Amino acid sequence: MTTINTDIEIRKVGGRIGAEATGVDLATDLPPDLVNELNAALLEHKALFFRGQNLSDADHTRFAAHFGELTGAHPTVPSVPGQPHVLPVDGEKGVRSNRWHTDVTFVRTPPKATSLRSLVVPPYGGNTLIANSAAAYRDLPEHLREFADKLWAVHTNDYDYLQPPANEAAAEYRTVFVSRKYRTRHPVVRVHPETGERGLFIGGFAQSIDGLSTSESRDILRILQEYVIRPENVVRWQWAPGDLVLFDNRITQHYAPDDYGNLPRLLHRVTVAGDVPTGTNGERSHLLEGDEATHYTHA
Repeated sequence: MTTINTDIEIRKVGGRIGAEATGVDLATDLPPDLVNELNAALLEHKALFFRGQNLSDADHTRFAAHFGELTGAHPTVPSVPGQPHVLPVDGEKGVRSNRWHTDVTFVRTPPKATSLRSLVVPPYGGNTLIANSAAAYRDLPEHLREFADKLWAVHTNDYDYLQPPANEAAAEYRTVFVSRKYRTRHPVVRVHPETGERGLFIGGFAQSIDGLSTSESRDILRILQEYVIRPENVVRWQWAPGDLVLFDNRITQHYAPDDYGNLPRLLHRVTVAGDVPTGTNGERSHLLEGDEATHYTHA
């Protein structure tokens, strides 16, 4: 447990990832020293959990903006009406992200951080799992780390992320999701811009490895991904209405199990703009297909 002032506590909830913050009201305008403490905790624990905040969209947006310039809601999916930074994550409209992924890695500048807030929570299931990709990298055998350091992967939004669609709502969502197609080349091992940590930067949008065939790419990505999702590298959050979760999108993956049937589940998401990923040799990511998504982020 780390105490950051007389009222606020950061308490670990997982051995390798995740901490719960208590004693802070996120609806207030947080002072800079507190924001710095929370950012330091985010860098250390990778994911922060805040119970019972019951924020409005305006509160949520203001809180996320403490950590940097905000992105638009999404490069292709519409925002909540009147809230250009807020993305609805609505299970009843086909938004069921039950694949491990890092948010929006198909563009050149994926988000720095993701914040999720619960509005409607099913009575069972509907949790969110978050994995520490830096711990996964450290777990790799030395020769596999050296191999991964040299690899680059192509990430795209145009693949079978939601195939086959479970219903008409899911089919409609996929059509919108791929209405603009993106392909971006990212390092498989990304150097974190603030901590210098190395992490596996892969996940569901990573579909191929430079220089390898489709089957070879699939095998290599599967091997590396297995290290990311080892149980010791994962924290599971059981939502209650009004909770907020903030995680470092540069060095984590997340997954939402589709285990709540036809029950409603609604979260709102706000993301903080990030930088261009850098590999271990100093080379930066670059766009292969699509626009620069300036409608989404100016970072």
